[in-house]
Amino acid sequence: MKAQAGAGRFPLWAFALALISALPVLVARYPQMTDYPAHLATWHVWIEAGRNAAIDRAYAIDWHWIPNLGSELLVRPLAALFGLESAGRVIAALAPVLCALSFVATEWALRRRIGVGSLLALATVWSPALLMGFLNFALGLALAFLLFALWVHSEGKVWRNWLFLGLAPLVWLCHLTGWGVLGVLVYGYEWQKRGLLRAVPATWPLWPPALLTLLSGAGTKGATTYGDGVLIDKLSNWIMGLRDQSAMLDLATVALLIALPLIAWGRGRVDGRIGRAALIFAALTFVLPRFLGGGDFADYRLVPVALACGVLAIDWQLPRLWLGLAALPFLLRLGVTTVAWHEDSLATAEMLQALDHVPQGAVIAGAYAETSFGWRQPPFGHVYAYATVRKDALTNSDFAISGVHMLRHKDPDPGFADPSQRILVDGDFAPSLASFYPARKAQFLWSVGIGPDWAVPPGAVVVFRNRRSVLLRLANPLSSR
Repeated sequence: MKAQAGAGRFPLWAFALALISALPVLVARYPQMTDYPAHLATWHVWIEAGRNAAIDRAYAIDWHWIPNLGSELLVRPLAALFGLESAGRVIAALAPVLCALSFVATEWALRRRIGVGSLLALATVWSPALLMGFLNFALGLALAFLLFALWVHSEGKVWRNWLFLGLAPLVWLCHLTGWGVLGVLVYGYEWQKRGLLRAVPATWPLWPPALLTLLSGAGTKGATTYGDGVLIDKLSNWIMGLRDQSAMLDLATVALLIALPLIAWGRGRVDGRIGRAALIFAALTFVLPRFLGGGDFADYRLVPVALACGVLAIDWQLPRLWLGLAALPFLLRLGVTTVAWHEDSLATAEMLQALDHVPQGAVIAGAYAETSFGWRQPPFGHVYAYATVRKDALTNSDFAISGVHMLRHKDPDPGFADPSQRILVDGDFAPSLASFYPARKAQFLWSVGIGPDWAVPPGAVVVFRNRRSVLLRLANPLSSR
């Protein structure tokens, strides 16, 4: 028997698989995306600006329309309904669910069935980009695949081009890369149908955001560089293409998602309507710089996209047993991530007990010890940002880089801005916090992962300690606000 899952109508089990991709968020009170607390703090400042004296003394929001506003446009109405922290969890859950739905919708639009391709693609939902907390990118990516499915589904409709003239700017507004991904998907589809050059004008309904990009200056602010060790960096992007919790499982999944499309290609079972896009994305991971317009990992983010498109291109009707096997990498990775998030969320709750000892509007210098070669995404690097959310505190773990982010410190000290909280630790070497620069202007030093033998600023007094973190009150006359 061949796999014709859901032929004729969209299968509910595929929808259920997409929904369970939110499981890590559901079991964790504190989502363990690395950058998530800093985004939460930015949203808090944006909502409270103009009506909160402590926030207004420390922060400013330079609001402007940029192609990186997916979560910002969602958070205000959601926060009004549920409160800010609950709204953040809704957005954190929505990103993987929409990504998963977009993959199954894409295969459904291409073939009117759910097969091994989209089930394998689900393994890329919890990508390093999502785990790092690139929420707007994840939302933009999901929207790009959903609209690509709509492009395919509306083939031959007279209204398609006019509809996409309006939809393309919405993808751009969510995230610039999402718009780029949509463009590549549509171009690859049209290339298969029309040829290499004739496919270009067929994408004209997606062009208007190019003008918006020029007018907004998006992609021109901040550093645009390849960084050091380019070749090694590019290769490691693929080795760590699905870096999550378990190196063995993540490496095996990447190898599988590369091997299976090659096997399908050898058997003549590749759908060029999306397979060509997979080749373009793979090439872009080597061509694009790491830092683009102030954003990091511009190339790395596209590795899971290339892997997803590669397996979505598998057009091979196999026995039904293969559907369960195809979903196995997704389910295994999801289970490992869910367990880790539950444990790390409990650890975050322990750390946040320190905030009971912090006054409203305090100045806090965070210090986070991070190893250079750990496989897991570091989950606690921005935990200090919860002090902004709950205590209106000024911290050094915000995204507050002038000209790149909308959040701005009223005191524009580059030594007191993200990522000044990170301290890279190699081996048994114990760095000193005695001259930790952000502590010069802070009332408190809040450390996570710092060893007991680390030197601290003179006159510092421990006001809270548990097995996860230490909060020190500093003898600092410069810290008054």
